[in-house]
Amino acid sequence: MPSARRRYINNYWQLYAMMLVPLLYFLLFKYVPMFGNILAFRRYKPLTGPFGVSWVGFRYFNMFLKDEGFIRAFKNTLTLSSMNLIINFPIPIIFALLLNEVHNLKFKKLIQTFSYMPRFISTVVVISILTELLSPSSGVLNRLLQDTFGLQPIYYMNEPDYFRSLYIITDMWQYTGWSAIVYLAAITGINAELFEAARIDGANRRQQILYVTIPTIMPTVMVMFILKVGHLLSLGFEKVLLMYTPANSTVSDIIDTYVYRMGFQSSANQYSYATAIGLFSGIIGLILVSGANYLSRRLTGESVY
Repeated sequence: MPSARRRYINNYWQLYAMMLVPLLYFLLFKYVPMFGNILAFRRYKPLTGPFGVSWVGFRYFNMFLKDEGFIRAFKNTLTLSSMNLIINFPIPIIFALLLNEVHNLKFKKLIQTFSYMPRFISTVVVISILTELLSPSSGVLNRLLQDTFGLQPIYYMNEPDYFRSLYIITDMWQYTGWSAIVYLAAITGINAELFEAARIDGANRRQQILYVTIPTIMPTVMVMFILKVGHLLSLGFEKVLLMYTPANSTVSDIIDTYVYRMGFQSSANQYSYATAIGLFSGIIGLILVSGANYLSRRLTGESVY
């Protein structure tokens, strides 16, 4: 048996060598930093070592759980994440189902290309374009509303009422086509005999989608849903930070931006405090993933583990 394993490794050593890069990436940037979570329980001072100077237990956890700023950021994170999940999770599925019904291959490829392209545009560029479009002085939208309806210009990027809508719309534009790739691949893998049997039974296209396509891709949908739930507390930090202004901070301040301010922008540089908040968010994310995985396994029989 060892000799057979050795021969197998000798024949496919190139594949194992290729695995080293992602393996090193996860080790260096995902697992090794986990040891830094010890700072959540220790008081840190610069130039005194990476693991703090004294043990303080759950002091920092008690601090942020009583901090009104953190509570507001936590509520904002849950609200924005939940809205984004409810609206933007089903849209790629619907888009993939509709795109699968397009039989003109050239037109289908054209739609796919245009829907994938926004994914490769930098978030900085996306928010810069959005800022220009919505500018109160030179923005296309404000000029159109002013010329057509005589409305006064609105600084949309500065208004709290528009922040969540703008975040969700830009996410929809940027990631719908890219997210639909997974569902298109799942649809492509469906056995054609199932559709043939449905047509013989008299099912039309809508019924084939409802009773063949959707049930067949449901395992993929549930896996993607579980992964999405695990990121409920991990919104796009870069995007929110670019859209953040003092005027809309009541709704745009999320856990990630709060941690950034506490750790790097506050005068005290509260690294241990910020680490405690980050650890708390990670634990909540683990609970959410485990809960979604359990519910998925109970309700549909499908789960990640």
